Formats: sequence, C-alpha cells, structure tokens
Amino acid sequence: MSDLALSGFAGWIWATITTFGVIFLAELGDKSQLVCMTLAARHRRWPVLIGAVAAFVVLNSLAVVFGVGLAQWIPERVLAGVVAILFALFGVLALRTEEADEDAPERSWSHHGIVVATFSMIFLAEMGDKTQMAVAGLAVTLPPVAVWAGATLALALTSALGVWIGCRLLQVMPLHRLHQLSGVVFLVLAGLALTRVF
Repeated sequence: MSDLALSGFAGWIWATITTFGVIFLAELGDKSQLVCMTLAARHRRWPVLIGAVAAFVVLNSLAVVFGVGLAQWIPERVLAGVVAILFALFGVLALRTEEADEDAPERSWSHHGIVVATFSMIFLAEMGDKTQMAVAGLAVTLPPVAVWAGATLALALTSALGVWIGCRLLQVMPLHRLHQLSGVVFLVLAGLALTRVF
C-alpha cells in the first residue's frame, strides 16, 4: 500500500474518531437518549434500539448529503409543534396507566409499532437539532463518509445506553411507577419542544 493511500486511510480514521467523540459527548443526556430510555422501560428493547438507529442513519445521511440547509425544508416552529404533540400524547398515555394494570395481561405493542414510534419521535425531535447541524458542519470540512460513520456509531451507542438504562429501571421500580415517570419525562420534553414554537 502506498504512503498516499496510508495517509488517506489514517485521515479517514482520524475523521471518524473525531466525529464519534464530538457527537457522543454532545448527545449524552439529550432528548433522544431520554426517549430511548423511557420507551425501553415500557416496551421491548430491540425494537426501540432498531427504531433509534434507523432514525439516526437517515438523519445523518440527510445531514451529510444536504448540509446545513436541511433544516430549512420544514419550518422549525412546525416541526417543534409536531414533536410537542407527539411527546404530549405519549406522556398522557403513560400517565393513564394505573397500578391495577400491572396484574392485567400486558397490552404490548408489536415490534413494528415500537420501531415506527421510536423512529418517528427521534426523527422529528432531532431534525435540525444541534447534533444534526454538527454532523452537517463536520461533513463540510472532513470526509463525508467518515463523518457519517463516526456520527452514526456515536448516536447508536448513546441510544444503546439509553435502552440499557431503561431496562435497568424496570428491574428496580414497579411498572406503574415507571409508566408514570416516563409520562412525566415525555410531558417535559413536550414542554421543551413548545418553547421552540412560541
């Protein structure tokens, strides 16, 4: 392998690692991780993780291909309003869960339904978010495929951490309390989204 090819490969690896570090740190504790945590506490973990990773694959692809202009396709206020409604709906549904429901047979969503719900919430919540803008900005100055790979790996890992935390909560907290907690989290996220509307 030539020195030029080696330096190109080394640059690609450096860009991937740099992007991974920046995006991973930016996304820790962000709303998408909270969405993964609360959904995994109430539903099966793998569909939640698949939906989250799929959303980030699409979002990162759009950010790399279209750059910063991506967020201008849909007005921010409209997007924030849709996100607020979606989060509020999930919050109210979670809060309506009663203690008696714990003894009743689980009314579980299908795998497909969980994947679609997770994908939709994360896709809408993260469209035009700081992380996506960071990916778009990095793709302007670094190799785009390396940026996409680093960002997607970072966001998949933060999503997996959120899912893991959600599953651990289920082991230490009664199910009805966990549903109530997730309802409160979703309502807080809905309120935060509303601040972008007004």
